[in-house]
Amino acid sequence: MLSFGLTIVRHGETQYNKDGLLQGQGIDSSLSEAGIRQAEAVGLYLQDVHFTNIFASDMKRAKQTAEIIVRKNKTGNDLDIVTDPSLKERSFGIAEGGRVEDMRNMAKAAGQLIPEYTPPNGETVEQVKVRISKFLKAMFQRMSDDHRDKVRPDVESQPAETDGPLAGRPDDGILKVSAHALVVTHGAYMRVAVRHFIEDLACSVPLGSDMTQVFSACSNTGICRFIVTLRCSDSDVMLSGMKCVFVNRRDHIKAEDS
Repeated sequence: MLSFGLTIVRHGETQYNKDGLLQGQGIDSSLSEAGIRQAEAVGLYLQDVHFTNIFASDMKRAKQTAEIIVRKNKTGNDLDIVTDPSLKERSFGIAEGGRVEDMRNMAKAAGQLIPEYTPPNGETVEQVKVRISKFLKAMFQRMSDDHRDKVRPDVESQPAETDGPLAGRPDDGILKVSAHALVVTHGAYMRVAVRHFIEDLACSVPLGSDMTQVFSACSNTGICRFIVTLRCSDSDVMLSGMKCVFVNRRDHIKAEDS
């Protein structure tokens, strides 16, 4: 068994985000000045957190955010960033480049909420889940290969550290895990991923969680964290269990705004 931390961060703000416009996959924006400040803030927030692996979407806004976080980190600034197209933002088809409000109206006309609505030529939630599953499979294999020395055949459960109240620190939930993956991706992708983890992969959530908040959209550079346990063998790597530590944390943004 191998338990590792999984910290997922949404990229910093772009001008399209600020203007309320959809980017999806067709618009490959860089970070705005505010987005760079947000990425630096989350990098400082996570500067003492030890990462062993870094993964990022191959889109500019995510790669740039990952690079800033790694540069600010005190222990992982020599790590390579593994870019993966499976982490790209959800495609919004003909709605890309238009206003988020216009897509909300399109969803309303179709009798759907915006997270479930698929614009013409866009990517369905199920198609995004296929990409998420593809990424997870590759990440699980990479973590198993890179940390084979940390696999413990006698460990049958995940660390109990996340069962109690959180201390509200950047290293919440990961003090007892020996490997830790950082993933930098996109807002709509994260929203689908979190729901997929909980509803399809039986990921547990902290006692008393407000599920409306858990499934809500993550703000720019918002942070989600999970503990993942893998069952590793010579022939296969399988998910054994998953636990949510927290979702949509933005303490670094609050600190910046104060």
